[in-house]
Amino acid sequence: QVQLVESGGGLVQAGDSLRLSCTLSGRTRSSYRMAWFRQAPGREREFVAAIRWSDPGTSYADLVKGRFTISRDNAKNTVYLQMNNLKSEDTAVYYCAVDRTLGSTTTSLTAFEYWGQGTQVTVSS
Repeated sequence: QVQLVESGGGLVQAGDSLRLSCTLSGRTRSSYRMAWFRQAPGREREFVAAIRWSDPGTSYADLVKGRFTISRDNAKNTVYLQMNNLKSEDTAVYYCAVDRTLGSTTTSLTAFEYWGQGTQVTVSS
């Protein structure tokens, strides 16, 4: 089992920055990569960014490229999502998730086995 706890969400104005954190506990060594997803009201959950634990490989959704940065601290079993120049359309509940499949590159939700409870990000315009 893997447990994930997100934090760092809040209410900000357009153009502001936030940093989300996601800390893993439990069988953390079985985790191959981590990702952030988000879900806005009335919309499907969508991929935001992903990072592997073993190397610097990252991937981003086009909507956030150049504004969001995913990073990790292996010693703390923590993944971060630095969000800059936030826009009202970034308003959503943000979730972190674990993919245990070695070599996986998919952004599909079904590939991610464990999920956090989510943290709300609200951007006012």
